[in-house]
Amino acid sequence: MSDDILSPGRVAVVTGAAVGIGAAAARHFSALGMRLCLFDRDGDALAALVHDLDRDDDVRTVIGDVTDYDALQTLSDNAYDAFGDVALLLNNAGIHDGAGPWSDLPAWRRQIDVNFFSLVAAQTIFVPRMLAQQGRSAVVNLGSKEGITTPPGNAAYSVAKAGVKVLTEQLAHELREVAGDKVTAHLFVPGYTWTPMNAALKPAGSGKPDEAWTAEQLLAHFDQRFRHGDFYILCPDNAVTPAIDAKRIRWAADDIVENRPALSRWHPDWSERFTSYMRDA
Repeated sequence: MSDDILSPGRVAVVTGAAVGIGAAAARHFSALGMRLCLFDRDGDALAALVHDLDRDDDVRTVIGDVTDYDALQTLSDNAYDAFGDVALLLNNAGIHDGAGPWSDLPAWRRQIDVNFFSLVAAQTIFVPRMLAQQGRSAVVNLGSKEGITTPPGNAAYSVAKAGVKVLTEQLAHELREVAGDKVTAHLFVPGYTWTPMNAALKPAGSGKPDEAWTAEQLLAHFDQRFRHGDFYILCPDNAVTPAIDAKRIRWAADDIVENRPALSRWHPDWSERFTSYMRDA
């Protein structure tokens, strides 16, 4: 359904492109013959990536912070001035810095600004231009399973990513109402993927855990599901199967339906029932 988007000569815009999932996406799209407009605040890492891609005529870069609206506007202008078209916007840039429910207001604001409001800003800039251009296009927002099952431990991150889920669902609906399938929206939800952000949570020098996928595996799965036309691109890893994901998501939703305690999966009175529920996953 979306082969005309992931196609040679079409243009992919990627935020947070210098390392991790963003860099893997840039390499994947480049290997497909797509032209690229890449955005990151780390200019040195971005330059190193572009050097490795070795496609100077087909790559443009913008250095900036995703919380800077003017920088995102420059990203859009550079993409359209250079290529005249954007087939795919991948809103990938993000942070994982934590904050608890009643702690560290500056960390909360930074988390929401980077992981939520930057996507809103990018959509306000890119979507009108995508609607006006000739070819089909798509917005892909990077979500998280933490924004769906909302585990305890990093409230600010879970809240931001829950917002991304709802934002992208609303975007998909509104685009369908006004433009059919001319511009589509998709929620890209990685499983456990070995990236510099995840490596930073481990002791220095740690190697990739067996449970984690590589970013390249993640992009291969994204490619397959995106071409199929999926809205929810929910990714497994080497430890969590689609069946496990499905049962965890259903359990979380049933907290409301069954009026259970908040986050009952982690509640001591419900732990045995949850363990029993998951046995056949």
